[in-house]
Amino acid sequence: MGETPVREDGTITRSAEYIGSFPVDDCCLDDQMQQLYTQLKSLKKSKRRRSVSLKFSIKGVKVYNEDETTLLMAHALHRVSLSIAHPSDAQFAFVAHNPGNSDAQLYCHLFKARHARAAQFLNLLLCRCFQLFYLRKHPEDGHVESSTRKPARAPSLLNHGFPLSVSALVSFRRAPNQGQLLPTPQASPNPITEVISSPDDVFPISPTLVRKKAMRDKVLRSGAYRSFTCTALKQRHLQDRLNAPQGKGQDSIAVSRVRAPSLAETEEALAHAVWSWDGISSDSSSSLLAEDVLGSYLLCSHPKKPNVQSLLIRFPSAVVNLAIKTSRGKCFLEKCHIEFENLAALIEHYTQIRGELECSLSCARVNHCYEWDENMVEDQSLRLLQGSKQNAQNQCWV
Repeated sequence: MGETPVREDGTITRSAEYIGSFPVDDCCLDDQMQQLYTQLKSLKKSKRRRSVSLKFSIKGVKVYNEDETTLLMAHALHRVSLSIAHPSDAQFAFVAHNPGNSDAQLYCHLFKARHARAAQFLNLLLCRCFQLFYLRKHPEDGHVESSTRKPARAPSLLNHGFPLSVSALVSFRRAPNQGQLLPTPQASPNPITEVISSPDDVFPISPTLVRKKAMRDKVLRSGAYRSFTCTALKQRHLQDRLNAPQGKGQDSIAVSRVRAPSLAETEEALAHAVWSWDGISSDSSSSLLAEDVLGSYLLCSHPKKPNVQSLLIRFPSAVVNLAIKTSRGKCFLEKCHIEFENLAALIEHYTQIRGELECSLSCARVNHCYEWDENMVEDQSLRLLQGSKQNAQNQCWV
């Protein structure tokens, strides 16, 4: 594979055929992925196509006509929720909120590439944009040479069978104390290292009942949500940063960072960067993997054997670490018997065929910095709070 053409502004342009778009249901992440794959399979023989040029950058995705003279679509990266590909049918797609829409409806935009490898490359480009965008938004999670281990993240609502709109409603009720939506909880002895161990701790209130009440009061449209990863731990980190003293006298830890990652890589290096979540610390990438799509994986060092590579995979049962073993110049996955010439062939095989794994590997990735319209979210949370106060007053009067 050759070098990827990159403009001075960090934009990469590739050609494809635009098939069309279709609405995406408001449901939990795993159910949403199943619906997307079913819809992509039904459209693989679609004859409705238009040649376009796609431009990828950390700012977002733009779609032009074939001559790049007319802008057809433009999506800021924080409005794109996930990237998906079906290489066997040369399909690439991404899910985003359409600019200018007043409702919370998401749409999947489907493209047909020239061949399977081109479709996979388009997906890798957008997945890498997600990672670089996350690094820009969360530089504290970058790869640093430090002996301190970061705390585990609180579980996300996404993989517990709840729609994404429920995630936003619960995040309102557990927001930092600027909103004052709930009484201030009692301080724990060590809040930063707190790990939630049971479903009751994850959901102190019923997300379903909260969502139904909001829908009855007409203060929230179905599908409105703010972020894929709006967890309690992130909110505490944000609150700590807001409360931290600002000034030159503040203590700082000197760390040495690796070379700043970018899109200007060969195609092999781009694939390896996406697989290894290059630039993001191992603790942060492992935590984010647990909140990604089913079958997503992370190429990393084995925890017990630092000199051995392994794949950390999100299976239905749990996140499992499988070592990549070598024998006679060939590699194979732990607990599996098929040998491959290289790592790329191994990943490609298990992306198409499940084999001995609990599920096949997924080339799709979630944008962990996806955001809903913050103005709308704040307005809805305020109206929800006002409605709760009004109900409380009515109960007291009765």
